[in-house]
Amino acid sequence: MRIRIVDAFTDRPFAGNPAGVLLLDAFPDDDRLQQVALEVNHAETAFAHPLPEGREADWALRWFTPAAEVAMCGHATLATAHVLRTTGAHQGPVRFATRSGVLIATPREDGSITLDFPTAPLTRVDLPDGVAEALGAEPLSTFDTGSNIGDLLVEVADEKTVHALKPDLKALGAYSERGIIATARAEDPGRGYDFVSRCFFPNIGIDEDPVTGSAHTALAPFWSERLGRAELTGLQASARSGRVHTELRGDRTLLSGRAVTVIEGELLA
Repeated sequence: MRIRIVDAFTDRPFAGNPAGVLLLDAFPDDDRLQQVALEVNHAETAFAHPLPEGREADWALRWFTPAAEVAMCGHATLATAHVLRTTGAHQGPVRFATRSGVLIATPREDGSITLDFPTAPLTRVDLPDGVAEALGAEPLSTFDTGSNIGDLLVEVADEKTVHALKPDLKALGAYSERGIIATARAEDPGRGYDFVSRCFFPNIGIDEDPVTGSAHTALAPFWSERLGRAELTGLQASARSGRVHTELRGDRTLLSGRAVTVIEGELLA
């Protein structure tokens, strides 16, 4: 069984967000998938298998963290589409059947891939007691992102504050299903990005996610409303870092980026 490690939302190795990708004939039992994801030990491992012709999708796709299956994952979807294209397993746009419905990945002539994801519904909420202390910064506003991604989106004062965050991860886990998205406007849009973010997901075994496609389905509507533009670029300011190009289209959000395969091997167990 071939396994590949792909760095997503980057055009160079050892940056962006690494994902395991396995192309299968069919899904084994859930325990087996979870064991493999734990062994790979990246934020997510993607498992995909082809579907019969005539179905609403071309491939079935599931994502597992080292601790749990998740309902949506952007970077591992991008990584899977990259593997399908580079191995010749699928050419052109690919439709994935997932827990979040049919998600479409479209390769572009410039080498990037665009994902078509549902836009997260944002609901402004009062600041929960203790969030500022757990995050290590005073929020300007807080939003629930809905059940699909299950995060609390927190706007902070500025980009420097986002970079400097050193949250109490154990305490953060009490405030949302998955974790916290911290964000601020870019200090200098001339650097090629419009907003900055960091994502902390202690409840699914990820202290800090390097680059989170799914979070940008909430960040896109949040910043598009404030900046007055449908197309934006976000910088996720983790240690590995990566950029996500977003385009808001009502109840759908397009996420674009590149990917690089860095490891390919055989799963023996």
